Amino acid sequence: MRTYEKTLEALRRVSIFNCVVEDRATSLVIEMIGPSHPISTGNELFRVLAEASELDDQPPVGNAWQNYLLNTILSDDNVFARKAELSGLDGVGPSLLAQVRSEMKTLRALYDIKLDRLLTPLPSLGGFKPLNALSPAEARLALKQRLHESTDWTECAAELAKYYAATGSGIFGHYSAFRWARGAEGGYLRGVASPDPIKLSDLIEYDWQREDVRRNTRKLLAGLPVNNMLLYGDRGTGKSSTVKAMLNEFAGSKLRLVEVAKENLTDLPQILAIMRKRTEKFILFIDDLSFEENETQYKAMKAVLEGGLEARPANVALYATSNRRNIVKERFSDRNIEDDEVHPGDTMQEKLSLADRFGLKLPFLAPDQEEYMRIVTALASREGIELTDDLRKKALAWQHARSGRSARQFVDYVVGEKALEEN
Repeated sequence: MRTYEKTLEALRRVSIFNCVVEDRATSLVIEMIGPSHPISTGNELFRVLAEASELDDQPPVGNAWQNYLLNTILSDDNVFARKAELSGLDGVGPSLLAQVRSEMKTLRALYDIKLDRLLTPLPSLGGFKPLNALSPAEARLALKQRLHESTDWTECAAELAKYYAATGSGIFGHYSAFRWARGAEGGYLRGVASPDPIKLSDLIEYDWQREDVRRNTRKLLAGLPVNNMLLYGDRGTGKSSTVKAMLNEFAGSKLRLVEVAKENLTDLPQILAIMRKRTEKFILFIDDLSFEENETQYKAMKAVLEGGLEARPANVALYATSNRRNIVKERFSDRNIEDDEVHPGDTMQEKLSLADRFGLKLPFLAPDQEEYMRIVTALASREGIELTDDLRKKALAWQHARSGRSARQFVDYVVGEKALEEN
């Protein structure tokens, strides 16, 4: 369309925010304002925007297209975003800054397109209803609102740089928790939209162990030397919950939690390469870690923990949980001097050396009866339940192993039973 010829021409010159322009929804919008487009283009665009809007966890700014474009810009991992994250606006070269300002002007023109007119007879783009999370990312929402209200985006480069510096760029500015996944083209980080809301204040007992985890994480955030940590002990004692609670303990900081499955440990060098030279602080979380004697992934971990040619980045710490203190299964046969192996002691030492490379090893052992009942009593009190003698007997006879997890399950059972009786 003749009205958008200048915008289309300017879009061809976008280089820094090229991923924004090449995004699927943006490409469809560009096709919509071109000389001609099939009806299917408008239908697909409506579907893409509807899905993004209805499943968004933040209140929208502008209509569905405008909100989508703002999210895409703020999540774009480009050279300006990464440089601003590392050194702020003052560290950005004048040529790069001039190009960014030019492209922001072009993106503002794209933002102002009246898509509702082009999408007729489809419903309005202002009629979607997002999920609306209880705690939207305030900095992100505030900047989106600022961009929505500003007619001159060339003047917003400084605010954009400040946002990247404070929250991180790309996927790290959008999510605080990740899983390392593998696809057809290799490994990649997948953002977790709804991380576990567990807090340290929700957990009972094991106070000194949790304080050690918290202090180590504080050191990581402060850029101080930190230890890799092994939380070991009985199942259900809150080892994993303690690690996950760090995200909420330091909410609003640049702490990021990345969960790596045991079968993906050979990807650790690739994962560390992504984290190196970033300003965020990363906890690499390996849950329920243990190795059978025929598994060799632990050798990749040993190199990362200590002893590899490449040093672990200072902004990364590895936190692992395990039911085994020594992680790798050890057999009496490993100590058998009559075995065919010439140096059987070496086999034993190699297996033990993995656990030795964790600077902090924190025990989470099964509670005794008194500790178990303290956990049950505290959890019940939070639910407004007073433990009678009958409930105490039931708690001790609860069918699961004695642990913080079984205490939680017992209290949930009592709460459910009480609610059924009241209804």
